[in-house]
Amino acid sequence: MDTEAQHPERDRSSLPAAEESPRPREGGERSRFAVVRGFQRSRDWLPGGSFTLTGVACVLFLLLTTLFVAQPFQIPSSSMEPGLRIGDRVLVNKLAYRLGGGPARGDVVVFDGTERFGDGHFVKRVAGVGGDRVVCCDRDGRLRINGRSVDESGFLDGDAPSAVPFDVVVPDGKLFVLGDHRAASSDSRDHLGSPGGGMVPVEDVTGRADWIVWPAGRWTRIERSGAYGGVPAGDGTHG
Repeated sequence: MDTEAQHPERDRSSLPAAEESPRPREGGERSRFAVVRGFQRSRDWLPGGSFTLTGVACVLFLLLTTLFVAQPFQIPSSSMEPGLRIGDRVLVNKLAYRLGGGPARGDVVVFDGTERFGDGHFVKRVAGVGGDRVVCCDRDGRLRINGRSVDESGFLDGDAPSAVPFDVVVPDGKLFVLGDHRAASSDSRDHLGSPGGGMVPVEDVTGRADWIVWPAGRWTRIERSGAYGGVPAGDGTHG
């Protein structure tokens, strides 16, 4: 741990009388002594001195980081297996959509599902954005978005895209989200008849899950799936 060198203060009672009257050329030096004394008094006022100040600064830094930059979340269910397992801790990038652009198809996002999915935050993959028509399923049992069939086999790990057929158009400013482990996921499909039609407002998205950070042996980056790369922009009309 870093230690701070103490600045020795001179005993003012031992200063020659000539130094008691500040001279213009000594003003800067006296100002520096005043700043040092003020800092030392603030440290003395707090239990632990400079170590407490360092601790408070660290806590404030972590709080600000969590509020505005990145936040860890723990995966509570198997709905995103095999990519995300129960107990995994993911780091959510809260700036991902604040610096331009919104969630894209294939992103894994964390959002506040209160009053729509249930209490708390949820992690799902974006399957449809505003204007998209999402249909399940085509003749081969694949998800179809804006008239283009999507091969999700790279992350579904044997799950069918959906055991329940659906045909929805995603309103502007909303997202249609699905879990990777479709058989164990309660997602947009299960809330089509609920208020909001199972769609997630973009403003309810906390951020993009970018990293698995714990357990240590599972540290890895969460990449956007390329399965949706060939999907054209939606206008709500494609079958």
